[in-house]
Amino acid sequence: MPAASISRRVGLPPSARGSATNCTCPDVFELQDGNFAVVGTDRTAELVGQLPEDAGVASYERIVVITRDTLLAAAKDLPR
Repeated sequence: MPAASISRRVGLPPSARGSATNCTCPDVFELQDGNFAVVGTDRTAELVGQLPEDAGVASYERIVVITRDTLLAAAKDLPR
């Protein structure tokens, strides 16, 4: 099954959030299938041991960190 394509950015673009480079910043995108893709810093190795007992990370998953500002900017655009 092919991956879903990006349908839209959710929230403000990095340039509107004060990015110096406009291209290497956390970002959130809605996919055509309704799921979301997040661009962030991979901190799996650092955080996996701190997850609660009922949480886990599969071999194909990563713990990705985005800034608070990125998530708050995206939250305003999410359907309720």
